[in-house]
Amino acid sequence: MKKLSEKEISQKLKKIPGWMKQNKTITRLYVFKKFLGAIAFVNWVADEAEGMDHHPDIFIQYNKVRLTLSTHSAGGLTHLDFELARKVDR
Repeated sequence: MKKLSEKEISQKLKKIPGWMKQNKTITRLYVFKKFLGAIAFVNWVADEAEGMDHHPDIFIQYNKVRLTLSTHSAGGLTHLDFELARKVDR
């Protein structure tokens, strides 16, 4: 899997508002009204990620969920990270 250049990453970030680049990852915080909403979201993300065979790091804190995406095998960001981010945002 080909790692994206900084220019490609900047262009792709413009298409996924709310996501931020942090080192070799992109990350976003989602806030829900209640804990169960956050858990339902995590379960949905898990199904999408499993279908892509591309798994995010997920941090849950009551009604907040932080997703962090990176392609570990490529040592940075690839098109898969941005594809999953777009799916999650739909």
